[in-house]
Amino acid sequence: MDGAVMNEQVFAPDPAHQRAFRDALGRFATGVTVITTLSAKGRLGITANSFAALSLEPALVMWAPARFSRRFDAFAEAGHFAIHVLSAEQLWLAEHFAGDGLDFDIEGVEAGIGEAPLLPGCLARFECRRHAVHPGGDHAIVVGEVLRVLSRPGRGLGFFSGQYDAIG
Repeated sequence: MDGAVMNEQVFAPDPAHQRAFRDALGRFATGVTVITTLSAKGRLGITANSFAALSLEPALVMWAPARFSRRFDAFAEAGHFAIHVLSAEQLWLAEHFAGDGLDFDIEGVEAGIGEAPLLPGCLARFECRRHAVHPGGDHAIVVGEVLRVLSRPGRGLGFFSGQYDAIG
């Protein structure tokens, strides 16, 4: 054998291979976050695994909402938002905000910088001011300047190959 792995696929990321491309992207394990903001409709949240650190100086983070989301405009235009890194015990929050982004009937929610809702019990929380928004194909790249951080130890909630699991 020439070093190839069984069942390995090679393809162009074209429309005919969209599902295979999406599955290949799913081979990269990520943490799970909920991003919140105060929108024209009130408090708004969305589950995302596109979060990443960008810069230490200045303190910048990024995430990428999908343009097809009904919540896209509110997050792309938000002046302030909070990114919550979920703990392994918070799968219910990930599922909750993957569905209804307006339901904040959750005990312990507080208002943070810019009135962005702050969810309790997260491993880390980054309260941000919008720094920039860049085009990113069918998503946008939202860059936030981090103004305040909360952090605690614990196991994180991960996402790999379409499944949630504890990490850490």
